[in-house]
Amino acid sequence: MSAGKRRGCLRNLILCVLVITALIIQLEKNLSQTLLDMAFARAYSMAVETLNSAVHQVMETGVSYEELMDTQLDAQGRVSMLRANTMRMNALAAQTALLAEQKLNSDENQVVDIPLGAAMGVRSLSGYGPRISVQIVPVGAVNTGYDTEFETAGINQTRHKIFLTLRATVSLIIPTGSQVVEVQTTMPIAESIIVGEVPDSFVDVSNPDDMLDLLP
Repeated sequence: MSAGKRRGCLRNLILCVLVITALIIQLEKNLSQTLLDMAFARAYSMAVETLNSAVHQVMETGVSYEELMDTQLDAQGRVSMLRANTMRMNALAAQTALLAEQKLNSDENQVVDIPLGAAMGVRSLSGYGPRISVQIVPVGAVNTGYDTEFETAGINQTRHKIFLTLRATVSLIIPTGSQVVEVQTTMPIAESIIVGEVPDSFVDVSNPDDMLDLLP
């Protein structure tokens, strides 16, 4: 083979290697984003389910509206004010947050396996191929808060609902990158029907830390 032909073959070989390398880099980039998107959906769903499970487990012991709110009546027997039981609400929030953190850190919730075929976006291969492990690492503590809602429940009747909100941050770690997921879930924990006029005053308990200011 002449020197010219050898140079031509070498040039073609280098060109093929460059093209293949570029295709691999582009495929890895697309696969990484697809994998992160799938991991995000799996992790978000898992984290929300874990937070909800923690709330349900704490609520199994039974929490009544009267435990959380003190209803004060005026001389005519009408509701004049609602006052939060800050000690009970703080204890309930702390217990739920601690249980949620323990569940998020449990062994079965630390890794999610995704088939490579599913990460490539091919439906027929969604359940096939080697498994890619996605590690889910909780970041920081679970934050809790309370929300309330008043809604009409009939003539001269108002339904007062109390919601417990849990917020958590988890980090997804895969071989090709990482991503942070903010998770929040809100669940009703108690409600009551107030008969008569809407209370003249209401103690806002949206932030558990602020409830400490209500203590004498």
